[in-house]
Amino acid sequence: MASFITPLILLFISAIFLFLHRRSRYRRLRLRLPPGTLGLPFAGETLQLISAYKTDNPEPFIDHRVHRYGPIFTTHVFGEPTVFSADPETNRFILLNEGKLFECSYPGSISNLLGKHSLLLMKGSLHKKMHSLTMSFANSSIIKDHLLVDIDRLIRLNLDSWSDRIFLMEEAKKITFELTVKQLMSFDPGEWTETLRKEYVLVIEGFFTLPLPLFSTTYRRAIKARTKVAEALTLIVRERRKESAKEEKKNDMLGALLASGNNFSDEEIVDFMLALLVAGYETTSTIMTLAVKFLTETPLALAQLKEEHDLIRAKKSHPEEPLEWTDYKSMAFTQCVVNETLRVANIIGGIFRRAMTDINIKGYTIPKGWRVFASFRAVHLNPDHYKDARTFNPWRWQSNSETTSPGNVYTPFGGGPRLCPGYELARVVLSVFLHRTVTRYSWFPAEEDKLVFFPTTRTQKRYPIIVKRREESRPSNQTWKGKEEESEIVD
Repeated sequence: MASFITPLILLFISAIFLFLHRRSRYRRLRLRLPPGTLGLPFAGETLQLISAYKTDNPEPFIDHRVHRYGPIFTTHVFGEPTVFSADPETNRFILLNEGKLFECSYPGSISNLLGKHSLLLMKGSLHKKMHSLTMSFANSSIIKDHLLVDIDRLIRLNLDSWSDRIFLMEEAKKITFELTVKQLMSFDPGEWTETLRKEYVLVIEGFFTLPLPLFSTTYRRAIKARTKVAEALTLIVRERRKESAKEEKKNDMLGALLASGNNFSDEEIVDFMLALLVAGYETTSTIMTLAVKFLTETPLALAQLKEEHDLIRAKKSHPEEPLEWTDYKSMAFTQCVVNETLRVANIIGGIFRRAMTDINIKGYTIPKGWRVFASFRAVHLNPDHYKDARTFNPWRWQSNSETTSPGNVYTPFGGGPRLCPGYELARVVLSVFLHRTVTRYSWFPAEEDKLVFFPTTRTQKRYPIIVKRREESRPSNQTWKGKEEESEIVD
């Protein structure tokens, strides 16, 4: 009897799959989905995507499909059918229709670790209000009047501790974390901030795992670290509430939240600040590291950058005199380096959204409930938009170059209602870091260490370099070899 039932069960299951396949095929034909393939059952093409992004060149996943299907294609990743866009007009459409046709959609691991009250997950009028508040603490006026002094001071303080051999990624992360803590809660570097940062490392590792504590040690450890971080921040929030009651106010993000009149709970404030610490910590530090890497491999750019910053130092009465806003605004070539670093190595490679209704675009239909991924990197590295797009060339951003960058082609900080509120602050931090680094030190890689653009935190290379103070560095006739060329660098 059992031998008879088994074939019936298999036949029944096969019939269901056939029905669903035909129904899906009918819907695909009726809606005219973008071309592509959903890959294997359940897994889709997730393994191909992950394997591509763990190589030195993460682009083949999109490159291959754009070549075969065009700039808009269908795939199946992270358990859901997804429409990928490498088309700048479509990306802009997705960004500008946030909250209208599309809504945020992130993997459960990220949502759980950031918290339901994080800016990333807020929607509607609350997101608009909190986004505006965040931008008000990172705009040009605030940076000029208050933050620039702290940025310059904290960067100098960290560079003072550099030994002859450092892991640049780790040093950059210390800098960005301390700057963010200062901006959010007015804390200077110390034992408390360093303890908090170490817990943050564990939290961020959990972003790249399955949100299943029973099966993932990394995710379980991340949840525990998240609890510790939340407890530490809750104590600070409660203490500051007492200070506010005594009219002892501080000009930082926490002070603004407590004084906003919205009566936020401790949990809401903690979630909000925890997510901002993640945003300020991880992305900017990676960009700082990659900027140094690209300059090391492009000696002519490094030489021109040193010349620009040596001129700024020459106008100061002593080497450690703080930078002023006019100094930052005079860094013309530095901004070319910043632009090009953001273009080539945009850490925000793209954004996931979910269609709130059936959406017609470019002759295709994105079904309601499907995820979409707007790829910024695919546009940035497209030779149709930038000549020799995959070559680091900061001169392309000079006024007499061929580069033009309409808003839908150059989007390192996203766009629309969810434009990164710290975009100006990130540019200033990178510029000041480059100024202090090139005027103090010469360096070269300690070993062959190819940085992978989008690996997990656990496997990310730390980029070890040998640093020497400029007066102790190599003789001026020493030739440094870049990746593609050789140039004589005069320190």
